[in-house]
Amino acid sequence: MLRSLDGKSPVIDPTAFVSETAYLVGDIEVGPGSSIWPGVVIRADSGKIKIGAGTNIQDNSVLHADDDAEIGDNVTIGHGVICHAGKIGDGSLLGNNCTLNDGVVIGKNSLVAAGSVLNENKIYEDNALIRGTPGKALGTVRERHTELMLRAAASYVNRIERYKAADLGHLHHAPS
Repeated sequence: MLRSLDGKSPVIDPTAFVSETAYLVGDIEVGPGSSIWPGVVIRADSGKIKIGAGTNIQDNSVLHADDDAEIGDNVTIGHGVICHAGKIGDGSLLGNNCTLNDGVVIGKNSLVAAGSVLNENKIYEDNALIRGTPGKALGTVRERHTELMLRAAASYVNRIERYKAADLGHLHHAPS
């Protein structure tokens, strides 16, 4: 469901995919080739949420922020992620069921391990390998991680046409 709030509506690039069972409300921008999967909630009632190109937000994830938020290009947000972050850098991957609290900033090409919890206002550099509760940068992303992240992002871009052809997505406008 795409919904307007306070005169602001989600803007979805025509090449993107938004599942018919996702809920997007407010000032949201979804970039080209990005995909929003079943059960996702994106609530932009406190600032704009901008999602870059080629990014995928997987089933039952929740995005909200207390200010503007930016999700970069080719980002993978795994299943069941709670993302209250201010910024996620290009090429990063948020593992299943991780939680990023308010104001977190993740650098480019970083990996947050599944189930990790990142405390408020933490800033992580590019290429960080982050895991634990509370989340700590415990090294840098290796080549095998980078390959995994690139494959994950590409696999979701490749699914878009199949799901659109099966008529499983929203029309690309929000109701008044």
